[in-house]
Amino acid sequence: MYALGHELAQTPSHKFDLAHMRVLLAALGHPEKRFPSVLVAGTNGKGSTAATLASILRASGLKTGLYTSPHLLRINERIRIDGTAIDDDAFAMLHGVVDRTAERLVSEGDLPWHPSFFETLTAMAFEYFAGQRPDIVVLEVGMGGRLDATNVVDPMLSIITDIALDHQKFLGETISEIAREKAGIIRPRGVVVTLPQLPEANDVIGNAILDAGARAVNAVPYVPPVSPGSAKSLSGDEGTTIFRNRYPLEVMGEEIMVDSPLVGRHQLRNMALAIAAAEELRNQGLSGITPSTIARGIRETRWPGRFEVARPAAEGPTYVLDVAHNPAGAWALRAAISDAYPDAAEITMVFGVMRDKAMQEMAEILFPIAGHVILTHANNPRAATPAEIRQAAARVATGMRIEDAESVTGALEAAKEAAGGRGLVVVTGSIYVVGEAMQILGVRI
Repeated sequence: MYALGHELAQTPSHKFDLAHMRVLLAALGHPEKRFPSVLVAGTNGKGSTAATLASILRASGLKTGLYTSPHLLRINERIRIDGTAIDDDAFAMLHGVVDRTAERLVSEGDLPWHPSFFETLTAMAFEYFAGQRPDIVVLEVGMGGRLDATNVVDPMLSIITDIALDHQKFLGETISEIAREKAGIIRPRGVVVTLPQLPEANDVIGNAILDAGARAVNAVPYVPPVSPGSAKSLSGDEGTTIFRNRYPLEVMGEEIMVDSPLVGRHQLRNMALAIAAAEELRNQGLSGITPSTIARGIRETRWPGRFEVARPAAEGPTYVLDVAHNPAGAWALRAAISDAYPDAAEITMVFGVMRDKAMQEMAEILFPIAGHVILTHANNPRAATPAEIRQAAARVATGMRIEDAESVTGALEAAKEAAGGRGLVVVTGSIYVVGEAMQILGVRI
């Protein structure tokens, strides 16, 4: 599967506009119109929200599709039905169908160029879901919203998660500009589930809702009071500690116990969005959704690499793996570590990041909580080298214990030695670094 994913990634990177995406989908018979959907956009939390909502819908007896990005290890992870990733044969077949269709459209002059990697993959996902005939599909926007390839569907509702600075090269330099791109998923007279956030984002989203004549669903009633220590600890395998968000909540007039494996105060907002969306889908006629299935779906949510805690060896360190990939995500991780491990004597941090990310800001947020930082890079051409990270982090790195490792394997070996048998190792910065680390450590993905 790696070879096929690599081949797909090498397709030309010209950006379609939505008119071009619609031409491609029309040639495929409009698969995007053959299943009901929910569209999720935002800077942080959209994947967690999408995964939680999909788990709730699956627990409600609904055949549920889920489309997310990026992937931890295998590209198949992005396209799922009822939690199961598309198999290699179906992936290869659909890639061939979409690729041949695109080549024909280019040769006939109906398209100016071949679709990009993400647009090809999105068309493949739509074809797959159309063939599987799910009851509902949850679609995570890739980047932005207004011009994203997913934004050709007519969703039952749209969800906007927290907005922060990221991908400024493509989306704009300010929160307002980025929010305007995210708000592009709002439909005329549609339904939008969201939460109050930064004032600049609130203004843009509120005006977009008014301009579209859409209806806003506020998820605030499902956000519990935020307090330090909200992550409750439970006993895990081999003496490890498992952290969960646990709190009582009234949903549809019935009290449930929210018990989520997605840890951190920021995840409380993502869960609230998923709950509010599930209730709205029930109000729109989607059957089977009840307070008990919402509770079960939250409890059974699986979204790897988000404050994932592992201790592969009884005598080795504890690992926290988290895909914080921008400054807002770094702050969320720092807060979650403070909540979950307030008495940690010293943290060893394995850090690798993509070259286009805010390396300096992330380093300034995360490095001060670590006693020892090991810089590395994923097996990805976009990954920053340890030297590039060190240069970007120069202002905060003075006097710190920092070393370089030329691979994630080497970084984990150095971290294990540095942390000792009772230490805490935090692996973060990039989803690709976290994915490689999970594979090396034997953590289920």
